[in-house]
Amino acid sequence: MAKDFVTTLVYARSFPIVGRGCYYLLKILGLEIPISVVVGEDLEIPHSGFGIVIHPWTKIGDRVKIYPGVTIGRGDIHRAITESNFKGVEVSNDVILAAGCKIIGGEGLLKIGQGTIIGANAVLLQSTGENEIWAGVPAKRIGVREPPV
Repeated sequence: MAKDFVTTLVYARSFPIVGRGCYYLLKILGLEIPISVVVGEDLEIPHSGFGIVIHPWTKIGDRVKIYPGVTIGRGDIHRAITESNFKGVEVSNDVILAAGCKIIGGEGLLKIGQGTIIGANAVLLQSTGENEIWAGVPAKRIGVREPPV
């Protein structure tokens, strides 16, 4: 269930008639979340999420929290999409993407494991396990998180 105006717009993107309008309204508000992005239940976007950019081939699980300035994209933007081996990004359930973090996929599918935290301004270039904490540039595993209750 949507908790505020921005998350209401994110979920409304999938409605046949009003979806495109919601997508463009999100863009005006500073969020790029294409209609093709699959979003699970109970998405949370604190502080209105200004500056969030998500690649169209992204799947977001349940209870994910995405802070402002987060980018999810592909690392081989110098190639035409038809020449890329990028398959998308999968964000599992209960993940926290802290302010300004960048998730940059390369070859294949980049998966962020359930319960993982990506720290503020981290640049994640690889898949993670479950309940891990990643930080730095490039991001490295710095700890483990107690599984969410």
